[in-house]
Amino acid sequence: MKARAFSYFRAATIDQALDTHARAGEDARFIAGGQSLVPALSLRLQAPRLLIDITHIDELRGVRREGGHLRIGALTRHCEMLSEPLIAEFAPLLHAAAPFVAHPAIRNRGTFGGSVALADPASEFPAMTLALDAEIEIVGPSGRRRVKADDFFIDLFETALEPGELITAIYVPLLKADQRFAFDELARRRGDYALVGCGIMATCTGERVDDIRISFFSVGNTPTRVKGAERALIGARLDAERIAAAQGALEGDLVPPESDEVPPAMRLHLARVLLGRLLGRLGAGA
Repeated sequence: MKARAFSYFRAATIDQALDTHARAGEDARFIAGGQSLVPALSLRLQAPRLLIDITHIDELRGVRREGGHLRIGALTRHCEMLSEPLIAEFAPLLHAAAPFVAHPAIRNRGTFGGSVALADPASEFPAMTLALDAEIEIVGPSGRRRVKADDFFIDLFETALEPGELITAIYVPLLKADQRFAFDELARRRGDYALVGCGIMATCTGERVDDIRISFFSVGNTPTRVKGAERALIGARLDAERIAAAQGALEGDLVPPESDEVPPAMRLHLARVLLGRLLGRLGAGA
């Protein structure tokens, strides 16, 4: 199929993009990397009358330190998550997840902000913003605001973004010396959507876990923190008993969707296996 006819506007500034969207209303869409929007247009799952190209807005680019955070511009491409030294040093969980995102052709065009805005529950980066306790900076007709990742993902492809708003940057706390991280996913083939994936950020004193954030993807309608599993680990060593307790807590934390392809029980089993592997790695890092 081919997309329905639409008009195109290239915005040079954020204000220009917002004003153009406000005039067009619900018939407008912002486009950057287009790795999700373009297929949707071709399949006529979406049919806006106007596309507003935001790829030439300088304010949406760049990675830099700001106080205790790393500011990652919304237009940062997936491939830059691999190549940018500041991300490798201060947000290594994102660096670890990047090679698992689709294939090089998609990573060369897709943007970090676009992935977070789409909030695909099977995508790596939205879930990692949860594990990292990131904040999403949003700008719209009512001004600028920042939303914690815990409050950003609401339901299937539904976020805290209001009509006419766009993401400008993601703020990630800088990695500290007492923190450890781990990432992995299980997929049939590299580049396919994961059957289950997980990212972990832990703050440790010696062998004791002081704080931990565990985020799964491909196991629900949104990226999901497993708070029951986190509680089972805080204040304890990452020994076999505690790891087993965290694995057992997943049944209360995760509700995999019904699927003929991957039954919920199988997805939950894979989540337990993956969590055990990642916690084992963190424990070995002590």
